[in-house]
Amino acid sequence: MKIYLLLLALITFGSCKKIKNITTNQQEQIHLVDSSLVAKYSASITASSLKENLYLFASPAFAGRATGEEGQKKAVRFLANFYKSQGIASPIADTSYFQHIPKTFLPENIQASENVLAYIKGSEKPEEVLIISGHLDHLGLNEKDIFFGADDNGSGTVAILEIAKAFKAAQDQGISPKRSILFLHLTAEEIGLQGSLYYTKNPIFKLENTIANLNIDMIGRVDPLHKENPNYIYIIGADRLSKELHYINEKVNKNSTNLLLEYKYNEKEDSNRYYYRSDHYNFAKQNIPVIFYFNGEHEDYHKPTDTPDKINYTLLKKRTQLIFGTAWQLANQENRLILNKDN
Repeated sequence: MKIYLLLLALITFGSCKKIKNITTNQQEQIHLVDSSLVAKYSASITASSLKENLYLFASPAFAGRATGEEGQKKAVRFLANFYKSQGIASPIADTSYFQHIPKTFLPENIQASENVLAYIKGSEKPEEVLIISGHLDHLGLNEKDIFFGADDNGSGTVAILEIAKAFKAAQDQGISPKRSILFLHLTAEEIGLQGSLYYTKNPIFKLENTIANLNIDMIGRVDPLHKENPNYIYIIGADRLSKELHYINEKVNKNSTNLLLEYKYNEKEDSNRYYYRSDHYNFAKQNIPVIFYFNGEHEDYHKPTDTPDKINYTLLKKRTQLIFGTAWQLANQENRLILNKDN
């Protein structure tokens, strides 16, 4: 997650009311599709696979994945090779999996970089696209240390890989999502959300056809507020553009993972202003409904000690399964999300 607040965060964006648990009547209005299939393919998301990939992605070989540096180049090749190995296509005509971002777009002294894109084409409404995103970059090196970024955002990165693999397993068994799904690994988040800004200025799929963005940034650890009850996840932004999105995420959770969904950081008055600090914000500015999944900050945030041995892999699996279930619903329900009337 980006360490400093965006200047844009000085402007309040959207409705920021605190969301309480939805009522029984509101829950009943949401019809969950394919619950047995969601349970089946969600079970393919495993702690062991998450751990194996994260120990590679947050290893010394990737040197902290600083934007434009060799470690980041190794990281994007790792991601592209994963998708190739799974038979998951690139949405880009040259099949490179890379959306190249020129040096001229990025801040001074930052070299050219890449977003990584893979997708599964929808079977009924392929022109409509759900984006599942997370940033791949981190802080790189200093004179003596590597900033491994295992939680920030290695955890979100490997979660996307597991979600993609689960959707591909369903597709291989003849169950394709009705809408297309774009798995979007974004660069340059730590230096100002530049990868997501570039995508929204140069979208591979039309932004008006993008139904939602589920953004994953730090979901592998437990913050100090939850040491006694780690079975939680912070939900930020779900109600701001589409309250239906909030209700869907709540009902998927109630029907499956039963995490404590925390909304502390979704409040307008929250001084951390996390809503403005990760890549979902650039999609929200385009009136695309978003959810930001987040575990909160911890003692190793933005330190070299953010290492893969400190990740709670059982909890990471459960949080990933929630996101998979919400994604399945959004990709397969009959209608697109209803936007709030005050948008």
